[in-house]
Amino acid sequence: MNDTDQPYPESTDAPPRKPTVAIVFGGRSSEHAVSCSTAAGVMQAIDRDIYEVLPIGIAKDGRWVLASGDTGALELTPGHVPEVDGSGAAVLVPLSTSERSFRVLEPGGEPRAVGEVDVVFPLLHGPFGEDGTIQGLLELADIRYVGSGVLASAVMMDKHYMKVVFAGHGLPVGPYVVITDREWQRDPMASMDAVASLDWPVFVKPARAGSSMGITKVCEPGGLRAAIDFARAHDPKVIVESGIVGREFECGVLQGRDGAPARTSEVGEIQVVQGHGFYDFEAKYLAESDVELSCPANVPDQVADEVRRVAAAAFEAAGCEGLARVDCFYTEHGGVIINEINTMPGFTPQSMYPRMWAASGLDYPKLIDELIQLALARRTGLR
Repeated sequence: MNDTDQPYPESTDAPPRKPTVAIVFGGRSSEHAVSCSTAAGVMQAIDRDIYEVLPIGIAKDGRWVLASGDTGALELTPGHVPEVDGSGAAVLVPLSTSERSFRVLEPGGEPRAVGEVDVVFPLLHGPFGEDGTIQGLLELADIRYVGSGVLASAVMMDKHYMKVVFAGHGLPVGPYVVITDREWQRDPMASMDAVASLDWPVFVKPARAGSSMGITKVCEPGGLRAAIDFARAHDPKVIVESGIVGREFECGVLQGRDGAPARTSEVGEIQVVQGHGFYDFEAKYLAESDVELSCPANVPDQVADEVRRVAAAAFEAAGCEGLARVDCFYTEHGGVIINEINTMPGFTPQSMYPRMWAASGLDYPKLIDELIQLALARRTGLR
């Protein structure tokens, strides 16, 4: 050091605060355990050098609690179905646009702040989470969050209105019949007669559920009533879809940055090889050896390009934000038909959505980071 050199003064500035991500999981739907498993994967992979993590569980009765973050206890495995313990300290969500701190309330104690939350990652599947409800709560509080907004979340959760939106945008959907609760209560036979217009086999589904909950493949009219009753145990509104002969493909979609078009992943294919009549809950989560998940799918380039085109068009038609997984059929006649879209798809490292992006060059931790950054960059309120 020469005479004119001066040492740098010691900085008095505090290091920049890491953004805090509240990971919300569990919930009141039948997909509670799947949500817990998804949260385990994200909490294991999120970069703690970049983000602070606040794990928040929602018990099956709807109580928000401060979770321990024990990812092993949250994993869904054969013989272990995870569940949020609702006996923990209650979490109080801010409902003022001028407040960002979440608070916890210990039994018999005073509320205490657990820190400012910059973005919420709502890893909830099914009703009371993926359907616009938590999105509306966060909008009221002016809090940023990962994923689609209220309208897209609500409409895409309802398989009936999802199909109405897609058909209105000229996108291909298969034949279906909707049975509302009032129609079923008024005249069950008329509802079942309406299904006769479809080709057998049919798939009877709760209109607003996921993870193959409540779904039955029905090969002849005699099994229809029991299948409808089974679906209605999950949702009083039921949708019945014609079975489509063909291959089942999936495509991941990510919102483009700065207004750019949506990005699409490599196309994945699901094939049930044994033990299941279709890609049901057990095949998805508990019997991996019974299915083959391949990505990139072994299809001609023009077919993969069409699946990606339809997936991006569906994302834009729905007004989705952040992420979505679009499931399609490639028919024996060479057409692509949208089966459904998931605005918060399964998100464990083994799930198809992260696997498709990994095959596209975006690994699991980077995918999590990308989604959080998209949410942080998005303005709150109307957009």
